[in-house]
Amino acid sequence: MSNELFDKLEQKVSTAVDTIEMLRMEVEELRQENEQLKNERTQWESRLNGILARFSDLTDDASQAS
Repeated sequence: MSNELFDKLEQKVSTAVDTIEMLRMEVEELRQENEQLKNERTQWESRLNGILARFSDLTDDASQAS
């Protein structure tokens, strides 16, 4: 193989490695964001369940008052 072919191969390998590293970093960022969103969802669900429990208490109180 000539030096020109080795240079082209080296450049392609270097580009591929750079792309893989960027994609790994992006995947890690997305995993962190996903974890944060899961935590937020859990908090919202907990708060919503609390609100629904209050409504349930109100309807129970109204039923007993009748």
